[in-house]
Amino acid sequence: MTTEIGALDAKVFGAYNRCDLPTFSGYFDPKVAFYHDTGGATFRVYPIKDYGAIEEGEHRFCELATGRCEGIAKFVIVWAKQDGAWRITSVLSYGHRAATPAEQRSATDR
Repeated sequence: MTTEIGALDAKVFGAYNRCDLPTFSGYFDPKVAFYHDTGGATFRVYPIKDYGAIEEGEHRFCELATGRCEGIAKFVIVWAKQDGAWRITSVLSYGHRAATPAEQRSATDR
């Protein structure tokens, strides 16, 4: 399941980074709840029996034009598998902070 959720995560945020909003929004349940405390470096997946999975980790915020990553936050995403399709039902993004110099790798240094 970790491989499957990891691939989904790459597709979701790949669409976001390309500004492909139709593809990006297609991954979300219509009743999604998104929580953000200020208005993937690490990654773990925990299966939820008969529902889906919890994905947790850290993400970096990078400027596409320069490739510099200057912010970091933690996240939790709840995925539901509904009729064979994965949909995001809840998102928490929290603990936002500036990246330290060591963490300011470019977006291509993953």
